[in-house]
Amino acid sequence: MIRKYKRTLYASYIGYITQAIVNNLAPLLFVTFQKEYGISLEQIGFLVTFNFLLQIIIDLAAARYVERIGYKNAIVAAHIFAAAGLIGLSVLPEALGNGYAGILAAIALYAVGGGLIEVLISPIVEALPTDEKSSAMSLLHSFYCWGHVGVVLLSTLFFVLAGIENWRILPIMWAVVPLCNVFLFAGAPVKVYGEEQESVPIRKLFSLKLFWLFFILMICSGASEQGMSQWSSYFAEKGLGVSKTFGDLLGPCAFAVFMGVSRTFYGIFGEKINLKRFISLSSLLCIAAYLLAVFSPSVLLSLLGCSLCGLSVGIMWPGVFSLSASHCPKGGTAMFALLALAGDVGCSAGPSIVGTVSDAFGGNLKAGLFCAALFPMVLLLCVGILSRKKRMDVSGKRQCAEKSIEKI
Repeated sequence: MIRKYKRTLYASYIGYITQAIVNNLAPLLFVTFQKEYGISLEQIGFLVTFNFLLQIIIDLAAARYVERIGYKNAIVAAHIFAAAGLIGLSVLPEALGNGYAGILAAIALYAVGGGLIEVLISPIVEALPTDEKSSAMSLLHSFYCWGHVGVVLLSTLFFVLAGIENWRILPIMWAVVPLCNVFLFAGAPVKVYGEEQESVPIRKLFSLKLFWLFFILMICSGASEQGMSQWSSYFAEKGLGVSKTFGDLLGPCAFAVFMGVSRTFYGIFGEKINLKRFISLSSLLCIAAYLLAVFSPSVLLSLLGCSLCGLSVGIMWPGVFSLSASHCPKGGTAMFALLALAGDVGCSAGPSIVGTVSDAFGGNLKAGLFCAALFPMVLLLCVGILSRKKRMDVSGKRQCAEKSIEKI
């Protein structure tokens, strides 16, 4: 890689750590929010839905307007919004006089930042002058996982040392990360994916059946990941009856560690691995992990199911991004924005379905997690369709070549 782009790459890594902070800090406080503000399980589920719905709106807007704003301006603004939202999570519930409304207002701020980060970081890294694009993409997304691990470990340490009652200090401390990255990105050169060739118009993308297959793959990837990730802390504490510290370490923290291991592994050895086969095997493991978490009579085995779910979903999101880039090289930033939108639809739908179904079964979270196992099933089916389509295309080309030889 050209030396001048190292700063861009490091800023991109921190960008995904920021994404991990804004998506995974609030779930560690769900039980606290429920106790302090008297909100229901369904309202807690809506906090996740609201976050990702706003990110979806940002994804849509970015697909049309980010080129006018400028990529560097947009990514710097993203980190400012993320920091403002984290600070708001500490001060707005009391400042507005309504705890739930304050949390929603804070989420609205950092959702803008999260949405822009999701749309912009992947194409920025995809455009960097490096070989092995899929490995680089997986390694990039691994920083989301390690950021998630850091959020859980350092937040848990804070709760042990300072007490959960002082939780309002924590989001302000985490806001330092995006604030520092504002200055790192401001001085970094930004080269954007697809800028050197004519990109496919959005209307043309919508007419491609292959694009819609990737769209569904991204929905299922987001739902498979966040369906477990957003609820694992609550599931461990309320569903399995373990302490918050123990539950967070063996729930969301272990989930993030295993997800990071998966992405880092592919980032290092990806050029030797068949990506479609890897995603298919990961989908099977994801189904098994959800079922283990739901049906195991043992608390430890249920927590192991949560952890293995992290291992299984690790390759899904970056893997689908890489497959789409290789199959649609002229998709440009618009394609990444729309696929990010699809991923955020899944990130919203997965936890929301888990919360809604759980409420319908009297607060039984296992019922909701059982329904979430449908998403990796659909993902497995779609990868199979994609693989068969590739084989049919190759077969068709071979048949055409054979007919040409016969004519000669």
